[in-house]
Amino acid sequence: MTRSRFLLALLALMVPTDMPANEAELEARRRAMVREATRDTPGTPRIGSDVRAALAAVPRHLFVSEAAAPYAYENRPLPIGHGQTISQPFVVALMTELLRPARDQRVLEIGTGSGYQAAVLAQLAREVYTIEIVEPLGIEARERLARLGYRNVQVRIGDGYEGWPEAAPFDGIMVTAGAEEVPRPLLEQLKPGGRMVIPVGPVHAVQELVLIEKNADGTTTRRNVVPVRFVPFTRKR
Repeated sequence: MTRSRFLLALLALMVPTDMPANEAELEARRRAMVREATRDTPGTPRIGSDVRAALAAVPRHLFVSEAAAPYAYENRPLPIGHGQTISQPFVVALMTELLRPARDQRVLEIGTGSGYQAAVLAQLAREVYTIEIVEPLGIEARERLARLGYRNVQVRIGDGYEGWPEAAPFDGIMVTAGAEEVPRPLLEQLKPGGRMVIPVGPVHAVQELVLIEKNADGTTTRRNVVPVRFVPFTRKR
């Protein structure tokens, strides 16, 4: 056997036949990203194994542009066009943990973006409804999620401030854009016992990631979790 053939045979033994080397590398980078994004951080809740597994299952490199793909598994936000970003994996993990989606639950997301957060939620919830105001992003996200097999996600293009009344109420609502105040329609569409996670604060400034819980009598409690900075919550004019 020649040296080149020996090396090829050795490589064949080292890499599983059902996983090309590039896919194995992507999986390893994704696992490393999950470890970095979900490590214990003082002042924030511990990220549970179900959320870690959801992040590990979603191919983040397919939710960013080709130019950004080499950086997809770094723990940082990335631009997705139209002045929008895909959130830092740490923030995705934290917001998902705060929402606590479960297999028998229906959740609403405001701000689909590229569809990455919706894909993570789809690993954990029964149904995901997500609204994107930027039409090209919404169309791309809908096609991407369908192509990747996320059958329990519905995408709507429109103004997220009004929520999705005909599908309400929801067990959880996640807003992935910074709002100056909590939209009243979203509070009304949250089930008693449900949770909302939303960045609240001034436009183009530091906001607070807020957890809102709705009590059985319809009243709410809220808690500031951690400072964040999101793109602004925009509305149709």
